[in-house]
Amino acid sequence: MKPFEQLVTDHGAMVLRVCRLLVGPGADAEDAWSETFLSALKAYPLLPLDANHEAWLATIARRKAIDLLRKRSRIPLPAEHLPERPSTLGIPGHNDDELRQAVAALPLRQREAVALHYLAGLPYAEAAELTGSSADAVRRAASDGIAKLRARYRVLQNSPEGALP
Repeated sequence: MKPFEQLVTDHGAMVLRVCRLLVGPGADAEDAWSETFLSALKAYPLLPLDANHEAWLATIARRKAIDLLRKRSRIPLPAEHLPERPSTLGIPGHNDDELRQAVAALPLRQREAVALHYLAGLPYAEAAELTGSSADAVRRAASDGIAKLRARYRVLQNSPEGALP
């Protein structure tokens, strides 16, 4: 079996051409090339003696290039101006950050009960098991928490400027 360094020398240019063809010229192609030979180095000792090295490396290069393209497609693109987020509360000019802040201001037991019952959809008995409480205590905490949130948003909806109290 040839030394691995000889494979790199013999087929390195071909692997780079495959990578450049699939991902374009530049650093991404060089990254795919490096990843190809790192993977090949790990698998090389297990490769059969009569294997076609060129085809094997081209296959690895193709897969690494595809992985890189998939990764690239998940990278968010910068936007010059961010669009305003519409409110899901139905209150013009406000967003969900206010709701998160209002829920965060609740006492811990109420916050847990609201999250587990209303957001996660768990029955009171299951929420009680998770919090180490009784179903009645969770029901009461959830009820008190929702009452505080409603009161806060009732004041918000009735205020002339729509600002938080």
